[in-house]
Amino acid sequence: QVQLVESGGTLVQPGGSLKLSCVASVSNFNIYQMAWYRQAPGKQRELVADITIGGSTRHADSVKGRFTISRNNLKNTMYLQMNSLKPEDAAVYYCNTVVPSYWGQGTQVTVSS
Repeated sequence: QVQLVESGGTLVQPGGSLKLSCVASVSNFNIYQMAWYRQAPGKQRELVADITIGGSTRHADSVKGRFTISRNNLKNTMYLQMNSLKPEDAAVYYCNTVVPSYWGQGTQVTVSS
């Protein structure tokens, strides 16, 4: 069983920045491919970005150039640096281990002036 705890979500103004963190309670974090998802009210959960064991990354077109996923295997932590935030980025952001799939409880990001 893997426990994932997200943090860093808060209210931010449009154009602002946030950095989300996801800490995994597992000894072999480095073997997991990881991902960030988000879900806005009334919408399906969508993939934001993922990162392989080797550190290769992919980002959804909607966030490309603004968000950056990264990981620190020594700290069992994954990050999502979010810049130039837009109101449409507002959602609950979830941390996920790809295979097997575990989910965190989510952290709320609100983008509003």
